[in-house]
Amino acid sequence: MKIDLSGKLAVVSGSTAGIGLGIGKALALSGATVVIVGRAAGKVDDAVASITAQVPGAQVRGVVADLATAEGARQLFAAEPRADILVNNLGIFNEVDFFDTPDEEWARFYEVNVISGVRLARQYVDGMVASQWGRVIFVSSESGVAIPANMINYGTTKAANLAVSHGLAKRLSGTGVTVNAILPGPTFTDGVEEMLKDAIAQSGRTAQDEADHFVRRARPSSIIQRAAHVDEVANLVAYLASPLSSATTGAALRVDGGVVDSMAI
Repeated sequence: MKIDLSGKLAVVSGSTAGIGLGIGKALALSGATVVIVGRAAGKVDDAVASITAQVPGAQVRGVVADLATAEGARQLFAAEPRADILVNNLGIFNEVDFFDTPDEEWARFYEVNVISGVRLARQYVDGMVASQWGRVIFVSSESGVAIPANMINYGTTKAANLAVSHGLAKRLSGTGVTVNAILPGPTFTDGVEEMLKDAIAQSGRTAQDEADHFVRRARPSSIIQRAAHVDEVANLVAYLASPLSSATTGAALRVDGGVVDSMAI
């Protein structure tokens, strides 16, 4: 089995670091032309340079745009009006108690984690339908089906990702465009390392060891008993973005290490 995305153009939101950057690399390795999108020019340039250095011959370029805003989306669309593959990865998370989360924070999470992907899908899907081929992938989370008590606003937005992706898949029935969501579990990224920085300082563990310890403590149902690696998540996205996944649509595919204790979603 060979994943070949030669000739395909992929737009990946929130792709200057973490899972998004890993997805960009995986798609470039598979031959796609990849568009990296982020808010800061320096981080976009660094991400493009990182993929170029790791993937000989990679076709990758960057766009600076804040996709949490309608204006930022318009900037992206002006620079990249079409795409064959759209990966809605942009997202934010934090640990905050339900009773300490004001309306403004709920609205911010919804705008970034949900509406950004809605805007991008609205823009790019028409061209995919015209071509009778396309892939739309929403990066949700195991927190979208097992809402954490300390991240209720985050989990709610990730559940919304699942609703949008499933509904859009049905809306695009028979068009040749598939729409799916993936559900990563705890994954070792710069963002997770930042979240655990106080615990790392107190324990003296390495960042990776602390992340694995967090999984065993906070997600004891994990079967792999560790944080996933970015490449493990990105590999699933590369498959879903490929022609090989043509019979997979409307699905929510877990790459959560078995955190969700269920045989189904």
